[in-house]
Amino acid sequence: MRIAIFTNNYLPNPYGVANSIESFRKQFERLGHAVYVFAPHTKGYFDENPNVFRYPSIDIKYKISFPLAIPYSPKISKALSELNLDIIHSQHPTLLGKTAMKWARKKNIPLVFTWHTLHDKYVHFVPLIPKKIAAWWIIKQAVNYADKSDIVIVPTDSVREIIRKWGVRNKNLVSVPTGVEESLYQNPEGQKIKGQYGIEKNEILLFLVCRLAEEKNIEFIFQSVINVLKSAKEVKFLIGGEGHLVPTLKTLVSRNKLEDRVIFAGAVKKEEIKNYYAAADIFVYGSKSETQGMIVSEAMYAGLPIVAVNATGLKDLIKNNVNGLLVPENKTVFAEAVNKLVADAELRKSFGENSARIAREKYTDSVCAGKMLAIYKTVMENKKFSSSQNY
Repeated sequence: MRIAIFTNNYLPNPYGVANSIESFRKQFERLGHAVYVFAPHTKGYFDENPNVFRYPSIDIKYKISFPLAIPYSPKISKALSELNLDIIHSQHPTLLGKTAMKWARKKNIPLVFTWHTLHDKYVHFVPLIPKKIAAWWIIKQAVNYADKSDIVIVPTDSVREIIRKWGVRNKNLVSVPTGVEESLYQNPEGQKIKGQYGIEKNEILLFLVCRLAEEKNIEFIFQSVINVLKSAKEVKFLIGGEGHLVPTLKTLVSRNKLEDRVIFAGAVKKEEIKNYYAAADIFVYGSKSETQGMIVSEAMYAGLPIVAVNATGLKDLIKNNVNGLLVPENKTVFAEAVNKLVADAELRKSFGENSARIAREKYTDSVCAGKMLAIYKTVMENKKFSSSQNY
């Protein structure tokens, strides 16, 4: 197959959509398919992959740095005219998503659309416009786009329920998660991280890695974990990631006099993340904005028990009392769940083993890529699609 992927978010951005694209792209190419990626230009970044085409962009810097695509390029239009594509996969409903739809119609080939985002959880990134208006507008755009696509992919079943309520009528709606890139998680060195940050053998390490921003519900996690740290002296908390809330979080830690037990690791390199998971004993997560939560899939693959807020996306991955604990958004209850695992080494081991098993059965890059390729094949052959069909 010759597959074109259009995205407003791509490397070098370390966000979920870019990682999802790379996970699928690598597996598609490993299986002999040709993949072409169309994305915004990022200043100072150069692609080694010759099949990446970059549209001009404006670098927007508000809370995060994000290149905004200008969806016009005669050079790329010429290249697209010459490419003999079989299918186009759009990752967004706007900007390059519109370009993806135009070219799918022009070439008379299927348009696949992945609904990655719970848009109402991200409107704080839109300056000046009231949040309710911004959420209404982008959701309306996404619903219209989904209904014009040949098939809509959602990362988890719980997202399917939400976008149906938002008004999506497209009958061809299927869940396919993004898989963990297994090659990145071989032979981890947890002791390396423990030594680097002074984690003693008798200490329990809580770990979180994510963007330190509002949509990740990060202040809730810190407040909950601070309750744990105050009650369990053998526990430390390691955080990987950057974001505009770092000063606020450090102030919160300082106010509680816990600087010696809360470690800010900053941005973690992709090739190093396996070592952080291997050093940890429990993964904690409070986000309510996930359509899947790829970080949680990775933590599961690494064999960690999870404590998380019972929210969209996460409740599809975490089986309560099997590989983790799903709890309401309540600081006391969350802390109690963490303390339960801190106090019970056998429960941590059992949950961790179940996490690893579930991840290998359902959430590896090869498994998920196989599902996506089956969907491509089906939609290309114009077979009748059903949301209950198995892949």
